[in-house]
Amino acid sequence: MPTAVLTDRERTAVQAYLRLLHTVRAAFDRETGPPVVPPAVLADAEQALRQAGLTGNEEAFFRLLESWCPEPGP
Repeated sequence: MPTAVLTDRERTAVQAYLRLLHTVRAAFDRETGPPVVPPAVLADAEQALRQAGLTGNEEAFFRLLESWCPEPGP
């Protein structure tokens, strides 16, 4: 499988998304209270996606994400 070379903005968007994903997972792992995602984490991800030109283009974004951080095989 060919590896995509991400631009700096695309890499920033992927990293922001991964930070958001890890924050959400950690929030759901808490045993008390509803999950809370800090607004700054969400805003960071949204801004990074917008700057990379990926807002509203989830298909392209998830292709980048998959090429940069593929799921481990069985």
